[in-house]
Amino acid sequence: MQIVICDDDRKMQEILRDKIERICQAAGLEHQIRCCSAGEEVLEAKETPDLLFLDIQMPGRDGMDVAQELRRKHWGTILIFVTALSEYVYDAFDVGAFHYLVKPFEDEKLSRVFQKALEEYERRHQSKTVSGGEAQPSKMLLIRQGSISSAVPVDSILYAEVFNRKVTLHTLNGDLEYYGKLTELSEQVGEGFYRTHRAYLVNLAYVEKYDATTVWLEQGTALVSKKQFAGFVKQYMRYISKGGVPG
Repeated sequence: MQIVICDDDRKMQEILRDKIERICQAAGLEHQIRCCSAGEEVLEAKETPDLLFLDIQMPGRDGMDVAQELRRKHWGTILIFVTALSEYVYDAFDVGAFHYLVKPFEDEKLSRVFQKALEEYERRHQSKTVSGGEAQPSKMLLIRQGSISSAVPVDSILYAEVFNRKVTLHTLNGDLEYYGKLTELSEQVGEGFYRTHRAYLVNLAYVEKYDATTVWLEQGTALVSKKQFAGFVKQYMRYISKGGVPG
């Protein structure tokens, strides 16, 4: 795994490098870590990193500008912003950032984020091996819970349910609750999901079996209404006939 840390603060480079090195060694991960002090070094490098820790405030081209240019050239890099500025969080997800770490942060937080990034890296590597091409990064949802914003990969969502205006996302990494509408969520996640019931939205990729009233997923169950059953079966048959390709 090629890891790059881009920060104009040399001390921060060293701190991050030491922390990431310890995490990689503990995980038994084969890796290389490179540090740079300017965004231009990232863009002009011969090799594109698998994982990039990128500061925003830097001399010359700032981190957001670097991220936009990097995305135009190569979508595969897992991008994690590491910055003292919290106000750029929404811009970060516009360029497909995997996460947004606000300085200062605890070692435990960095470790959790890195582990999720590693899982995403392995998922893409497996997809690339199967397809023979470059795997595209997961589409991300930005979920707000009061003052906290969380990035959720769409393909990690098993199903969602709503009760009293509160949506619960059941994901591979646990549950996440927020106030919202299932209709809006359905539009955000797009194809590959189906509204089996006014209170349930399921990811077809995780369906294991079903009957006229219930859908059993890899984890959990969702209700099926009489009105939606025929449409669900039709959509699911179309989904599996195309090898799991939405639509």
